[in-house]
Amino acid sequence: MTSTATLRRAAGAPMTRPCGGYLDDMRFRALLGAAAWERLPAAVRARFAKRLLPGRSVSYAGQVVTCTMRPVGWLLAQGCRLIGSPLPLGRDAGVAAVVTVTEDGASGGQVWTRMYARPRGFPQVIHSAKRFAGPTGLEEYLGAGFGIALAVEACERGIRFRSDHYFLAIGPVRLRLPRWLAPGALSIDHQDRGEGAFAFTLSLRHRLLGEIIRQVGHFHDQPALREEAE
Repeated sequence: MTSTATLRRAAGAPMTRPCGGYLDDMRFRALLGAAAWERLPAAVRARFAKRLLPGRSVSYAGQVVTCTMRPVGWLLAQGCRLIGSPLPLGRDAGVAAVVTVTEDGASGGQVWTRMYARPRGFPQVIHSAKRFAGPTGLEEYLGAGFGIALAVEACERGIRFRSDHYFLAIGPVRLRLPRWLAPGALSIDHQDRGEGAFAFTLSLRHRLLGEIIRQVGHFHDQPALREEAE
């Protein structure tokens, strides 16, 4: 397990080698550990080893391949509109999707914006912020003070983000939500598919009801990022 001191050094370490609008970033390497990091495909390391310079962003385009949700999952997604709709609102598949990452200047983390097209109306846009902080070293802020402490681990051909616990931050006060109040165990897998492509899989599993939401998307790198990975 990565020590807190190591995580702090990684979060605050100076970035090096400006290239293509970003700097080398070792924060995810620190979270995973050097041995697990080196076992990842080169393309995965290239995606997660960059810190964007001010005014720059990176985008990944693709489509939602499948999206399934049980009725309780659909109800949960609708209820989460109150905090910014962090979950897919419908079961649409075969629709265009775009993920854009920018630097969060306030926290030193990253802002992730996901856009899902819909058969009718405007696309759904989801914003969240990954910050290298908290007891696990990585947290995802969703909106209205709610967030998820994430554990990071290597999985087959990629990285898995797994919920450790949910919390509510009210000013300087941080309240950890009890397990019975949490919506379920969240996992997000980033798996390389070769030739600049990767799969994004979101799964939310309730401890009593099983998997209530599952979404799979296929995306591809920008050409410049593919060249660097090679």
